[in-house]
Amino acid sequence: MRTVLLGGGRITGALLAGLRLAAYDQPLMVHDRHADKLRQLTRQYRVRAEGDLCTAVRKADLLIIAVRPESVRELLREIGEIDHSATAVSLAAGVPLHKLRAALGPKVRWARAMPSPVCRIGRGLTAVTFDRSLPTQQRRMINRFFARVGPVLEIPESKFDVFTATYSCSHGYHALGALAAAGESQGLDRNTALTAAAHALADGILAWREGKVPLDELLREAATPGGIAATTMAAMNKAGHTKAVVRGLRAGIQRARSHARR
Repeated sequence: MRTVLLGGGRITGALLAGLRLAAYDQPLMVHDRHADKLRQLTRQYRVRAEGDLCTAVRKADLLIIAVRPESVRELLREIGEIDHSATAVSLAAGVPLHKLRAALGPKVRWARAMPSPVCRIGRGLTAVTFDRSLPTQQRRMINRFFARVGPVLEIPESKFDVFTATYSCSHGYHALGALAAAGESQGLDRNTALTAAAHALADGILAWREGKVPLDELLREAATPGGIAATTMAAMNKAGHTKAVVRGLRAGIQRARSHARR
């Protein structure tokens, strides 16, 4: 199976890194208008670069649209002029299946996927949703492809925008930076603050993910009533921590939905 990725940006690089880490041995091709991006990806990940869009599309068994949402319309217009048929997966946040289907008609059958950039180390999480017309065999092919770089979760398209806003690894990076900065402000050096904050977030979450203890029970274990952790969390909640997270998700969801209206 030859997989062709249209777009040589960050998510393409992360996917290729994860696939190579997983010893993926099927043909991979990348198309991008920028020759320097193609040279870099070829050098790093041993993929075939193809500067001609028509050639790239016609060679695809699995076509992955890996461009920004605002670039999808123009790319689909160009693809529509090429005589071909394909199974395609869009990674463009907020662009719904019905718009993808309308752009290229019945010759292309669609899925959407949201792979996390953490897939570069094989610990990604990918949400997928499928057009009703996509046969079971193609669904399995897509699931197997993304499973190479981490777990795959099939969800209804109606939940995609909420999932996209919720699952982003940016939450972890943002929380790590904020917690480490707070530790620094109270006297820790930068490296110690980052180490402490990373343990609080990454190792604590790993204990929940890989164990069998419910989250509420872990919270009770880590935060004794009246103790330091409980006092810290109570002060954070009083300052609006939970409300800020909800407000942030709502803003992200609205941003994703704005792509569908373009």
